[in-house]
Amino acid sequence: MENLESKTASHSKEASHIPVLLEETIDALNVQPGDNAIDGTIGGGGHSAEILKHSSPSGQLIGLDSDTTAIRHATERLQPFAGRVHIIQANYSKLKQIRDEQFPNLPIRSVLLDLGLSSLELEDRDRGFSFLNDTAPLDMRFSKEGRTAADILNTAPKNFLKNILSEYGQENYTRQIADEILRVRQKQKFSTVGDLVAAVLRVYRETLHSKSDIPWIGGRHPATKTFQALRMAVNDELSHLENGLEQAIDVLESGGRLAIISFHSGEDRIVKEFFRKESRDCLCPPEVPVCRCGHHARLKIITRKVVQPGRNEIKHNPRARSAKLRVAEKK
Repeated sequence: MENLESKTASHSKEASHIPVLLEETIDALNVQPGDNAIDGTIGGGGHSAEILKHSSPSGQLIGLDSDTTAIRHATERLQPFAGRVHIIQANYSKLKQIRDEQFPNLPIRSVLLDLGLSSLELEDRDRGFSFLNDTAPLDMRFSKEGRTAADILNTAPKNFLKNILSEYGQENYTRQIADEILRVRQKQKFSTVGDLVAAVLRVYRETLHSKSDIPWIGGRHPATKTFQALRMAVNDELSHLENGLEQAIDVLESGGRLAIISFHSGEDRIVKEFFRKESRDCLCPPEVPVCRCGHHARLKIITRKVVQPGRNEIKHNPRARSAKLRVAEKK
């Protein structure tokens, strides 16, 4: 579970902008001078800056992000590498199209996807990602396209709400929260962060028989899982991941490496299964004596065990605690 908020929300901006698993990621990608890379989730540009340092003097980097704020910050941070970095506002699920159309002759040796919510987005209290600003609109879109979180809350059927709360948020009280959402929207539309927080807190107080304004659960605000679920549904994050993994293999050269940093068990499961499948030659069931699928392994797994942050990194950057890194190499 991605821990979006601390109880006191006291992390400094300096700590929150530290790129997660930086040293482990760069080592696993094995970036060499002259290597070209794609950072599909450039965020604040922390990982990209390190990749550009290691690929000096001539390595190029294509940086993608759906979020305009991330694009602005990354552009500023990576100014020292002007001429070697190309930043484009787009979702990483379009990385092959962008490479083929705009950089057709650029061989790619590294692809990185850091799937965590950017600190820049979380700290922008007017976007609706955080529950710390009650008056913020329930938007949660990385870009300005598609339906908002409010749209989903006000129109989605109960089963859809239950499914996203369970699959994306791993929420324990999916039925109760879905019921409360439907009850509230019969009287008024959800429009602000405060509307949703109030609904979730009512469920937790009633279920836990608590009189506390905020019945904290293990140091986590009760609305954390619901906000995560809505954000992932709004931005269709798991579908983008599945598409992005396929495209990453397509653009990589033989011997090039793909690194994925995830913060959610559903994301990590998709990455793990994708790596496992693409590192095997035959996918036929055991009872089939002769291979009929014709599948050939495209990857070699580099990280046999998932890589997670050490105690020192978590101490200095608590948001890293749920990060998981997996790396594979294209055959």
